[in-house]
Amino acid sequence: MDARTPTAEIELAIGGMTCASCAARVEKKLNKIDGVTATVNYATEKAKVSYAGGVTPEDLVATVERTGYTARLPEPPAPEDDATPAGGMDGVLHLRHRLLVSAGLTVPVVLLAMVPALQFTYWQWLSLTLAAPVVVWGGWPFHRAAWTNLRHGAATMDTLVSLGTLAAFLWSLYALFLGTAGEPGMVHPFSLDLTRTDGSGDVYLEAAAGVTTFLLAGRFAEARSKRRAGVALRALLEMGAKDVTVLRGGTEQRIPVGRLSVGDLFVVRPGEKIATDGEVTEGASAVDTSLLTGEPVPVEVGPGDTVVGATVNAGGRLVVRATRIGAETQLAQMARLVEEAQHGKAEVQRLADRVSGVFVPVVLALAVATLGFWIGAGAGLAAAFPAAVAVLIIACPCALGLATPTALMVGTGRGAQLGILIRGPEVLESTRAVDTVVLDKTGTVTTGRMTLLDVVPAPGEDADRVLRLAGAVEHASEHPIAQAIARGAAERTGQLPPVEGFTSIAGLGVHGVVEGAAVVAGRRRLMAEWSVRLPPELERAVADAEASGRTTVVVGWDGAARGVVVVADAVKDGSAEAVRRLRALGLRPVLLTGDNAAAARSVAAQVGIDEVIAEVLPQDKVDVVRRLQAEGHTVAMVGDGVNDAAALAQADLGLAMGTGTDVAIQASDLTLVRGDLRVAADAVRLSRRTLAVIKGNLFWAFAYNVAAIPLAMAGLLNPMIAGGAMALSSVFVVTNSLRLRRFAPLAEHGATTAAPSGRPLVSAGSAR
Repeated sequence: MDARTPTAEIELAIGGMTCASCAARVEKKLNKIDGVTATVNYATEKAKVSYAGGVTPEDLVATVERTGYTARLPEPPAPEDDATPAGGMDGVLHLRHRLLVSAGLTVPVVLLAMVPALQFTYWQWLSLTLAAPVVVWGGWPFHRAAWTNLRHGAATMDTLVSLGTLAAFLWSLYALFLGTAGEPGMVHPFSLDLTRTDGSGDVYLEAAAGVTTFLLAGRFAEARSKRRAGVALRALLEMGAKDVTVLRGGTEQRIPVGRLSVGDLFVVRPGEKIATDGEVTEGASAVDTSLLTGEPVPVEVGPGDTVVGATVNAGGRLVVRATRIGAETQLAQMARLVEEAQHGKAEVQRLADRVSGVFVPVVLALAVATLGFWIGAGAGLAAAFPAAVAVLIIACPCALGLATPTALMVGTGRGAQLGILIRGPEVLESTRAVDTVVLDKTGTVTTGRMTLLDVVPAPGEDADRVLRLAGAVEHASEHPIAQAIARGAAERTGQLPPVEGFTSIAGLGVHGVVEGAAVVAGRRRLMAEWSVRLPPELERAVADAEASGRTTVVVGWDGAARGVVVVADAVKDGSAEAVRRLRALGLRPVLLTGDNAAAARSVAAQVGIDEVIAEVLPQDKVDVVRRLQAEGHTVAMVGDGVNDAAALAQADLGLAMGTGTDVAIQASDLTLVRGDLRVAADAVRLSRRTLAVIKGNLFWAFAYNVAAIPLAMAGLLNPMIAGGAMALSSVFVVTNSLRLRRFAPLAEHGATTAAPSGRPLVSAGSAR
């Protein structure tokens, strides 16, 4: 496409896709149009299309429909926009209903066929009554997809499933109505001899119903996973405030945020979310931006400062003038980043779908060749047709229907026991090639909240008394730094004394009377205003702490500086051990944060990370991941905040801390429930092990089929051997999957060897 040609972009909702190869077919057809560049995402069922040169959206829709699928142009958002497609939930419920009914009918069919003791007179007719709705109604999604593929000259696993189940069912009808299988007292005897039969007494109802039900279970699990694709966007948009107190005509009115206009003045009280992006016109406060930026230190704001919607006012009353609303806010822009990252992430095609491109046509050709050979050899249609049908039946992927679902069920179940939630098979494939792991700092490597780290007393002062008086005066403040000091003081010194005459000075500190002393705690500027001079020892302690990216609060009383309290976002217990484990898996750790470079380097040094990318804006985290991917790396991202959501979605493998926000969790591929970074290494190990089991299952599922096809072509497969081969294949797949229950996490010896950096530490030494 000529770069100078003006282009337009559109997103189409694609319907009718049943596998990754369907998405590839639609994408290929769209890209054949001159001036069109398209990417089709099977998981979200959307096509992102750039077009020019006279192409219209209607042309794109027509092309998709000619390919055998449906396409819809984007609809304007409803007032209460839901990120889940309107029909998404209904589709999953209908599929679940189809699965439950089919499973209930299939179980007795399989038992009757496999347990001779249950084969009463006319049992075969009961099997037919139960199996017919499963094969026809339960298998309808496969038959419909196979018909669509046939009309367009394509073949997928749906084609093989449909042909195999219908062939087994139709031959059973022939044997029951025109052969000898319908006679009273017919049984399935256990016979292992290789003898050619005319098939008139053989029924394959259990194979037809069983395969249909197994594959419906896999289709249901897949549909339920796909329905969650839009949850991250909905959770992100729901984070904003719902109502706002607006100033109009000198009075306060409570209105929905959607009625707010640019230029409106609105009030934000302590503890409330800021309704939209704006500029402070009145008041001063500390704003907790950690939800969006990941920065643990609250931002002090006053008249003229900008604030961002969905952040929390942690201090005083603010009056804000709205500057951006709706789709223009930073929150909405982050939602778009998440959507773009999810849409652009290449979906790994399932191994079965890739093999089906060769396997299905070959099986069909072999079935036709078998029919032709036996007719040509003079065996007659009665012997030729059963042999051809046997080829389709033995090739019908019964074990293949179990290969991925059983390994996933056992692997994800074991993961849940260990606090690891895995989304789906495409996640497992991503872990195989990951070579770089990007770690968000705040809330992932660190605790995500301010913690008391050190107290440096002035010469001749007692550290405990400095901390007790500082904690007492800070206890009355709502500021997060003040609360961290008060918490640490209470843990160290016990009950805090009461404070009298408490006063908070916005952005500077607090003062009050404690135990008869006029205590002041805050920034050096506040000390200067009170004519309190810092001795060299405290000046040096402040400089050392701030050089390491930590926050200092100077404490003084009776006209003299008595000490310095140091707070920071502390490193979690086990983070250093987690980094060592990730390195042992061959992953290169990178620390990524919006925090300042000094704080980031200090944390990196404590946990053993060499590469640090600091002072990154939330929207730029995605660019960092993309840059690493452009350099040829397969990237895993570990994060916990809203600001990490787009990067988690963009990464080849996204891991969210379960202690983080819902948005981050929904945008990720793996969730670490406990919020312990050490579990990330176990998550990668479990994912790789589960993928290995799935690949082993797929190999043996095909191997059994391929090995038995020559016997079927020779007409040497009687019903019991065919059923036995299928059963053995399925039993092997299930048994192989159950080995995942023995997966054990790495011993958490790091919990005892790692430095207890997550706990408050009070010493009489210099600031660390």
